[in-house]
Amino acid sequence: MDAATWIGSLGVALLLLAFFLSLFRFIAQDGFSCIGMNIAGSALACWSSWMIAFMPFVVLEAVWCLVATAALAKRIRSTRARTPGRAAGQQRGEA
Repeated sequence: MDAATWIGSLGVALLLLAFFLSLFRFIAQDGFSCIGMNIAGSALACWSSWMIAFMPFVVLEAVWCLVATAALAKRIRSTRARTPGRAAGQQRGEA
């Protein structure tokens, strides 16, 4: 197998693993592990599609990666907002 096939296979495996684990509730759909697998899997699948010049899947996987990255940013913001002792707009080290 060539490099594009290996990279694409790993990416698709990560995407399918995230789908399976979230579908059967082994991991939370909005959890860091699911989002991380979606980012990594879609990035790898995008890269492999780029390597073989298959643009429809480059677009699909790039959008998937961007949406998953946006979900990660949202998750990080919501986690920080729930951190005890940190009021909205409060900086570190302030009383």
